Amino acid sequence: MNRRTTLYRDKHKAKLMGVAAGIADYTGVDALWVRLGMVALTIFALGPIGLLAYFVMGFVLQKKPPHLYRDSQEEQYWQRIRQSPKRTAREIRARFRDIDRRLADVETHYVSSNKRLTAEIEQLR
Repeated sequence: MNRRTTLYRDKHKAKLMGVAAGIADYTGVDALWVRLGMVALTIFALGPIGLLAYFVMGFVLQKKPPHLYRDSQEEQYWQRIRQSPKRTAREIRARFRDIDRRLADVETHYVSSNKRLTAEIEQLR
């Protein structure tokens, strides 16, 4: 399994044990909303089971490695992959198609019979 697609505890952004911050990092949702959701579930639905689950996750989950991502752009990329791998693959294919189209345009420009360009190249020789 890829290290970037694993759920970790995030001790750097933690308030208690880092479980909510880790879930927020994993899903791409703001940590405040994850914390509020966990509190609401514990109070209104799960009761003490929610607290027990939180502490079990706090002990079971590994700490997030300090240099897991190079920058915030890479972090957002991996969050999108975890949220929707198919959508991310479509976005990457679309980017490659766009790059391929632009490269073909540049290639056509330089390979076509451009008299000015030909004259400049001949002048350089």
